Amino acid sequence: MKKIFSFIKIEHTLFSLPMIYSGVFLASKEQPPVLMLVLVLTAAIGARSVAMTLNRIIDRAIDKRNPRTMNRELPSGKLSLTQGYVVLGAGFVLYLVSAYLISPFCLYLSPIPLVVFVVYPYLKRFTPLAHFGVGMGLAMGPLGGWFAVTGSLEHFDIAIILPLFNLFWATGFDIIYSTMDEHFDRGENLFSFPSRFGKETALKISAALHLLAFLMLLLLLLHTTRALIAIPFLGLSGLLLYLEQKKSDNVELAFFKINIAVGFTIFFMIMFIR
Repeated sequence: MKKIFSFIKIEHTLFSLPMIYSGVFLASKEQPPVLMLVLVLTAAIGARSVAMTLNRIIDRAIDKRNPRTMNRELPSGKLSLTQGYVVLGAGFVLYLVSAYLISPFCLYLSPIPLVVFVVYPYLKRFTPLAHFGVGMGLAMGPLGGWFAVTGSLEHFDIAIILPLFNLFWATGFDIIYSTMDEHFDRGENLFSFPSRFGKETALKISAALHLLAFLMLLLLLLHTTRALIAIPFLGLSGLLLYLEQKKSDNVELAFFKINIAVGFTIFFMIMFIR
C-alpha cells in the first residue's frame, strides 16, 4: 500500500481535495449530506488514481532516463506494469461508481475528466502548453464538487469562477515544478516553458498566471454579499501565491507545502461566504 500511495502521490490530494470540497460548499445552501461528502471523496481518490497512474504508465520510458524520476515505482521495478494497470482499473471503477451514486448528471459528465487524463501526458511531446493540461485536470475538481450538489448547469457563470482559479493556479505551480527538469527536457526535446523559454521567462509566466488566479478569487467575492468576512482569507491567499513565486527555487516548499496552505485557505474562505 505504501508503494501504491507513493505511486499515485496520494499526499497531493492535500491541496486538491480542499478545492473539490470548496466547489461542494459553494453550491450548497445548507449542509450537504454526509453520504454525498463521502462519495465526493471516493470519486476524488478514484480520479486521482486514474490521472497519476496514466501519467506514470505513459511516461515510464521518459522517467527511466531522467535522473530525478528514475527511482519512481515503474522505472525502478518497485511496481510492475501489471500492478500499475490494476491500480488504474481500481481507480477507474471507484471513480465511475462514485459518479453513478452521486447522480446521473455526474455520471454523464464523468468521461470528460478521463479524456483530459489520457491526453495530458502526451502534450509535453508536442507543446509547452502542456502545463495547462495539469491546470485543466485540477480545474475540474471544484466544478465536479459543484455538479455533485446541483446536478445541473444552473448558475454556471458563478460555478466556473473557482475552476478558473484552479486552472491558473495549477498551471502556474506546474511551471515552477517543471523548472527542476529544464535541462533534461531540453535534451530530450520535450516541451515545457523552462525548456523552451528559459527558467526566468517561465517563472514570469507563472507569476502572471498566479496574478490571474488571485483576480478570479476577487471576482468570486464580488458575487457574494458577505465579501467583507472573506477579505482576510483573500489577503492570505494573495500572500501565499506571492510566497510561492518568491520561494520558487525551493520547489518542495513552493509546490507542496505552500500549495497545501493555499488550498485550505480557499476552502475556509468559501465556508465563510457560502
